[in-house]
This record gives sequence, structure tokens and C-alpha cells, in this order.
Amino acid sequence: MNSRKILCKLLEWFKQNFLSLNTNKTYFTQFLSKNVACSDINIIYENNYITKVSDLKFLGININNTLTWKSHIETILPKLSSACFAMRSIKLLISQQMLKAIYYSQFHSIILYGLMFWGNSAHSARVFRIQKRIIRIMTESRSRDSCRKLFSHLNILPLPSLYVLSILHFVMKNKELFTIHNEVHQHGTRQTNNFHFPPAKLQKYQSGVFYMGVKLYNSLPPYINVEFDNTTKFETLLKKFLLKQTFYSLSEFYNFV
Repeated sequence: MNSRKILCKLLEWFKQNFLSLNTNKTYFTQFLSKNVACSDINIIYENNYITKVSDLKFLGININNTLTWKSHIETILPKLSSACFAMRSIKLLISQQMLKAIYYSQFHSIILYGLMFWGNSAHSARVFRIQKRIIRIMTESRSRDSCRKLFSHLNILPLPSLYVLSILHFVMKNKELFTIHNEVHQHGTRQTNNFHFPPAKLQKYQSGVFYMGVKLYNSLPPYINVEFDNTTKFETLLKKFLLKQTFYSLSEFYNFV
């Protein structure tokens, strides 16, 4: 379906819902990959061109046309740095319990928003560095001290573990989107209750939410994913597991079992 047909369908939906399209506030972007060249696309509505952009903000998330999430991460970094400064300013005046409350409201809330989209980006390492900085501030640790035990002490998940939790939370809320191996074939294997991987050639798709949901779920210890039908127990076991292990990367998570 080309862009003109899509626009016609959108306009028909607007008409049926008594809405109109403001071309001054409407943009489109062409998503690119290494193997796809940029095409010269023009979209016209009522003799007005719809502006083409390479970077846009949608529901509070900055999206660029290569889906590297660099622009979104660069947007939240100053906010996270401000939270670190505020934490450093008040850490001697309040209890650690209050520091954790401030951490969750001023820092955690920012990194959690949209994490399942950008948490697997190479640029997310910059966010993780700032998270370790605020953890050291909260615990009055030195800049070169390891944060693994500090995360465990505070019961706070490192960014990679938080990413795993957010992806698997999505999986739990959207079970109908995923297919179990034994629904595809009847061969008895150790992976019978694992999710079936969808065919995927593009690396962008493989790092996306759906594919990563399959990959992370299949990498869980058996005692956790066997509880998949019990949402409460599954999420409780998952969070305890992640808090205990304090994974610093997805590689550590995959290699654990």
C-alpha cells in the first residue's frame, strides 16, 4: 500500500470521526536501513506538502528514521543529570528511604518510559552510566566503587535488568501475540514450551520488542517460565531473580542458565 492510499484511508477516518488534518502540525518520516536507500517521497494534502523529517517526537518518545534511539537518549540525559545533582544536594539531609522515593520519582520514572523500545540500543550505555552515578551518590560510595552490591543493597534493578523486566512485562500482557513451539510442531524437545521465533532477516526487527520478547523469555530459568500462565507468580519470581543477579548486560542474562 503506497503513501497516497494510506493518506486516503486516514482522511476517511478523520471524516467519519468529525476531525480535520492540520498540515502545519503533521509530519512523516521514512524509516531506513543499511540496505534501503532513501526514496524521494512527497505527500500532498489539499495542495499542501506534508513535511518530511528524519526525527520526530511521538507520545513523549523521540524517534529517528534509523531507529537508533540516539535522539531520545540524548533528550533524557540532561534530565537524569539534573536528578543526580538534586540527589547530591539533599543526600545528607534525608533518610535513605526518602532518597529511594526521590530516585523512583525523579530518575526511575524517566528511564522506565519507553524503555522496552530504546533499552537495547547501543546508546543506552550512557544512561546506565548515569544510573550507576546516582546509585553511588545515594550510598555515598566512591566513583570507582563497583555498583553491583549497591544495586542489591538498595533493591534497585540495573538498567539492563530493568529492560528485561519491561520486555517480559509486555509479553505477559500480550500473550496472544506469541506462539508456543508445541503449537507449531508436535516433536518432543526440551524447548517444547518455549516461544517460536518468527522469521526475521532485518537486524532492526531482531532488536525490536516482539523478537526480543521471544528471545528473553526463552532464556529464562525453567522454574520461572513454567509459571507463565500464572501472571502474579511469574512476575514475582522474575523480579526476585533479576534483583538477585544484578545483570549488567544482556550477555550476562543469556549466559546465566
